[in-house]
Amino acid sequence: MNPETFLKIENTLFTAVMLLYFAAMVLYFIFVTMKKQKMAAIANFLLLVGFVLHTAALIARGIGAGRMPMTNQYEFATSFAWGLCLVSLIFIHRYRFQVLGAAAAPVIFLIIGYAAMQSRDVHGLMPSLQSNWLGFHVSSAIIAYGSFGVSFAIGIMFLIREKIREGSFFDQHIPSREKLDLIGYRAAALGLLFLTFCIITGSIWAERAWGSYWSWDPKETWSLITWLIYALYMHLRIQRGWRGRSAAIFAVIGFVAVLFTYIGVNTFLPGIHSYK
Repeated sequence: MNPETFLKIENTLFTAVMLLYFAAMVLYFIFVTMKKQKMAAIANFLLLVGFVLHTAALIARGIGAGRMPMTNQYEFATSFAWGLCLVSLIFIHRYRFQVLGAAAAPVIFLIIGYAAMQSRDVHGLMPSLQSNWLGFHVSSAIIAYGSFGVSFAIGIMFLIREKIREGSFFDQHIPSREKLDLIGYRAAALGLLFLTFCIITGSIWAERAWGSYWSWDPKETWSLITWLIYALYMHLRIQRGWRGRSAAIFAVIGFVAVLFTYIGVNTFLPGIHSYK
């Protein structure tokens, strides 16, 4: 098959993925509002099917473009949604935490919706992007952002959990605040690990491409700000014993910084990372 055929396949799969993520989000909403447990199980299944098709779409895009599908706004946005779905599914399975999807699915859908609004045109790589470091740098950013997205979702659930009555439907389906706090911490720690790797590989790549490890480009600066927010979160938690509500609020603030680093910087602060 020629590259155009793979791009058409990717376009079809992308549409199917959007519909599956939307259906999962609606079923989670029904689960939350109508308190029907079966809806959560079906929604989790649709989320998994959507992830599998999403993976196939990214592979098709990569074959059709003849490179890794991570070099423009559309490609990174859809990869961002993929990473968030991946980490969500891992945490849902690891902690038997089905209701996590109810908080994660809307974020996944919003991000892939943002991707749908971007140009899907395939362009050749500019010289600075023609590097083996591209895969390491961007892949680690995707996992970091996905992990922070899960930490954000759990932070929101923690803040909601405070208002839930004992013995209620949600009390039975949402873990205790102590467990939510632990899961959110692990998600944030995973994200910080991969963001650190992202910044390191990006610095090495920058030195090879532009002769400087750090140039204070807006995205570099905001990546550092995001890293400092989560590093402060870890410090306060480990050294000062911060737990619970304060940690949940930090997780929410941190993800706002993540979104600004990705969307806000590209929109309002153009620089060498502002690839279209």
